[in-house]
Amino acid sequence: MAEQTTLANLGQAMGLGSNPVAAAASTAPAKPKLDAKGRAYATGRRKDAIARVWVKRGKGKITVNGKTIETYFARPVLRMLVQQPANAVARLSEIDIDCTVVGGGLSGQAGAVRHGIARALCNFEPGLRPTLKKGAFLTRDSRAVERKKYGRAKARRRFQFSKR
Repeated sequence: MAEQTTLANLGQAMGLGSNPVAAAASTAPAKPKLDAKGRAYATGRRKDAIARVWVKRGKGKITVNGKTIETYFARPVLRMLVQQPANAVARLSEIDIDCTVVGGGLSGQAGAVRHGIARALCNFEPGLRPTLKKGAFLTRDSRAVERKKYGRAKARRRFQFSKR
């Protein structure tokens, strides 16, 4: 009997027990992280591309490096990829998104912008986090091109074998 009370006290001391302060902190809604202009900022990454994303209230306008999304990402698949996080939470027509993206190719840049939009939406409206997390929009896709090794034609490809 004495051991059980000791373990309970130990659990409370470590913050594992029924601590009312910790319980209140975990259930309290998170505050939006906005700057002075009412924008939420986040960074998205994919392959060698890095995107800086700002989200603010608006009418659904998306600009990438000062151009409209239709101009910058000409392929419909890339536009769909970029718009996925906002569509998943049904906020595409309520927010304006401004992005600057550098590095990599168009596919990597679209993935970086997608990751950045999802993270910025979490900062803008923390209640959207479970939906975005369930859709795997917050996970950074860490796949990248494998480096070339010496003595090889490419990363794994060998030079052509010659018998004579």
